[in-house]
Amino acid sequence: MSLNEQPANTQATHSLKQRAASKLLRTAGWNIHRFPDIPKAMVVAGPHTSNWDGVLGLACGLALGLDARFMIKHTLFKGPLGWLLRKFGAIPVDRSQAGGIVGQAVEQFNTNDHMAIVVTPEGTRHNASKWKTGFHHIARQAGVPIVLAVADYRKKQLTFPVILQPSDDLEADMQQLYEGFAEATPRRPERLSEPVKVLWEAKNLVRK
Repeated sequence: MSLNEQPANTQATHSLKQRAASKLLRTAGWNIHRFPDIPKAMVVAGPHTSNWDGVLGLACGLALGLDARFMIKHTLFKGPLGWLLRKFGAIPVDRSQAGGIVGQAVEQFNTNDHMAIVVTPEGTRHNASKWKTGFHHIARQAGVPIVLAVADYRKKQLTFPVILQPSDDLEADMQQLYEGFAEATPRRPERLSEPVKVLWEAKNLVRK
């Protein structure tokens, strides 16, 4: 069932922000599927090819009522900006601390009953040659699943097609995630990361 198909009595319980975000997305023609019933998850979002992806992601998170967090360098959390970043779910991380970002993220999972940390592993909007894999190490050490959040601009839908319990076979796990992204049409296909672009172009060549 999609978010837009929820019963009226469920819709009525949504907060004002949720209702406003849901209405905005419906007006724009987007269909947002329900987030899996999982208390903790590392959410891998994408494909990331445009600044609009961030706007869409924020709206979807609000519409879903998701307790979504994202990691930002700790030095930015000063003054009013720090308050604003925390308000939007940012987690300050210090690369110089023992255990690094992975250890700090695992600690966040261990001290929260409900939390989703959202990452865009391409690391850039422009033709990344490979993905960053820190999210996989975090999920594995914290014992939480990886949920793939896929935005398809052609179909105008956000889905969660893959729920992956990370294994010790990093390459096989990553391949599943690449394939999940390759099923969607991003806003700027020419900017897809290389591991996904190869699969996406092959799929679309077959479709033609």
